[in-house]
Amino acid sequence: MKEITRINHLGLRVKDLSVSREFYEKLGFVFLAGPVGPEPVAIMEHPSGVNINFILNAGAECTENVLMDVPEKNTGYTHVALEVTSSESAKKSVKVLGIAITGEVEFEGAKFFFIRDPDKNVIEFHEPAHS
Repeated sequence: MKEITRINHLGLRVKDLSVSREFYEKLGFVFLAGPVGPEPVAIMEHPSGVNINFILNAGAECTENVLMDVPEKNTGYTHVALEVTSSESAKKSVKVLGIAITGEVEFEGAKFFFIRDPDKNVIEFHEPAHS
């Protein structure tokens, strides 16, 4: 479909808006609105244009990411990849914030590392290979 121009937003189901908001504010996201709507939803956006809708109805009993942390793998979106200009600089920033890095990979010149948000959602920081 030629009509698709970009990703509009990412939807994440979370347990606690205040905890998620605080975490994503550390990464530079700004709170825009919410909770609104029947589910309800809160909205945050990064100055780069990345928009996240937090769906605020996750069960408190959920303690693991069912797409990533269970032996039998389920279908579904497993992570979001945020492109960065420098993986090393982004890693330093994440460490200063006290956020644990859960994995690192370098592949054909591309460098990326992973963190988890408070609800165990995976976030990749991706520096593309330089041409």
